[in-house]
Amino acid sequence: MTTLFCIKLNKELEALDRAPYPGELGKQILENVSREAWQMWLDHQTMLINENNLNLFEASSQSYLKEQMEKYFFDSGNLDSIEGYIPK
Repeated sequence: MTTLFCIKLNKELEALDRAPYPGELGKQILENVSREAWQMWLDHQTMLINENNLNLFEASSQSYLKEQMEKYFFDSGNLDSIEGYIPK
């Protein structure tokens, strides 16, 4: 098991096996984001898709999710809120 210091959770955790996204962003995530934080993003992404009724076949929806992913991991102060969602 490979570990890394996760920038989202601020601790040493299990690393992803491969880049979860293409290109430079995927490389950045692979090098800085743990498996646990990636799963948290997938849950958050699902809420964004449902809340905003996103169609993943539309380029605008894909672009929005990529932007939100970058903010989620690398600029969390600027995340869009999810209406109706109350964090535990």
